[in-house]
Amino acid sequence: MEILLLGTGASDGIPNVFCTCATCADYRSRGELRTPTSILIDGRLLVDPGPEAPRQVSRYGRDLSGCVAIMAGHAHDDHLDPSLLMHRSWVSTTPLTFAGPAPVIEISQRWLDPEQTTVRFNTVTAGDLFDLAGYRVEALAANHEAYGEALVYRISDAFASMLYLTDTGVLPEATLAAVAGRRVDLVLLEETFGLAEGKGDQHHNLRTFADTIAELRRRAVIDDRTRVVPIHQGHDNPPLQQLQRHLATIGAEVLTDGTVIVIPATN
Repeated sequence: MEILLLGTGASDGIPNVFCTCATCADYRSRGELRTPTSILIDGRLLVDPGPEAPRQVSRYGRDLSGCVAIMAGHAHDDHLDPSLLMHRSWVSTTPLTFAGPAPVIEISQRWLDPEQTTVRFNTVTAGDLFDLAGYRVEALAANHEAYGEALVYRISDAFASMLYLTDTGVLPEATLAAVAGRRVDLVLLEETFGLAEGKGDQHHNLRTFADTIAELRRRAVIDDRTRVVPIHQGHDNPPLQQLQRHLATIGAEVLTDGTVIVIPATN
């Protein structure tokens, strides 16, 4: 399974264009951007089609001609810009499945003719198991509110498995119970608030990120071979090198937009 990290940033990305904090200054000085979080799996499944997703794909020399499914976790606009469905309709009649919780589907359907048959919409809710683009997907409850239900996902095929966990605060007990004892090769876990406290409980900061990783280890979801990568990073995080050192102590690696991860790892 090949996962292309199209974006690893929070809604405002890093740097925030209005901000001169140490982290934003660090990114500007190095010419690095973190754009809103989105991933592309094997060129077939696009997860979280935010407003920058089409340009993210092009930036890394890819296209979506082989994409047969799109999935979104919730309906906030940094994770869902369904205008890409309209743009796709101008050039393709290849069947495509679009999956997500009810608010995602309701918003996305507005961009296409109600009589169209090219895009099949699949409304899912926490606890659902479904096949999508050749993967087995399990919808899990997020600790997040976005005009209604928000989801995170376990995605697997015959060779590899991963957890895609954004946006969410500390995971609900039902979600932890659902994944317990089921090891994955990769965890992409949101880490929005960095060093900040008191910004609410619907995103992780560094403290709760570490707590969640420890809990997933305790429940035999993560082991020493599992790659752990923070996504949905905001500028409340420390500058890059400091963040890398901090997260390395708990076995997490800080990767850039455009990184390709292949699981399971081959040596």
